[in-house]
Amino acid sequence: METCKKCGGELLEDARFCNLCGTSTATQEEFVVDSDHLIETVKKLLHEGNVTRIFIRDEEERLLLDIPVAIGVIGLLIAPWLAALGAIAALVTKCTIVVERKE
Repeated sequence: METCKKCGGELLEDARFCNLCGTSTATQEEFVVDSDHLIETVKKLLHEGNVTRIFIRDEEERLLLDIPVAIGVIGLLIAPWLAALGAIAALVTKCTIVVERKE
């Protein structure tokens, strides 16, 4: 059984947060990309497999898009998100992609 890095308490199976202290069990990475590479970077991240959520923020750190990623979700279910990314890419010059991964 996994334990929380902060308090040492036992984590429930597939828990996103510690039930004792509330600490997230996921790690986050940030990528800064220009609008030309936004869609291809997100597609690459989706195919990595251990991504649970993707946040897209603009230059001023405003949240533009929050994509929940389920295991095995590709194809038709991702198409609307990619269309939204295309619209975002047309409006901003640089984006920050925050990727939440299950450890």
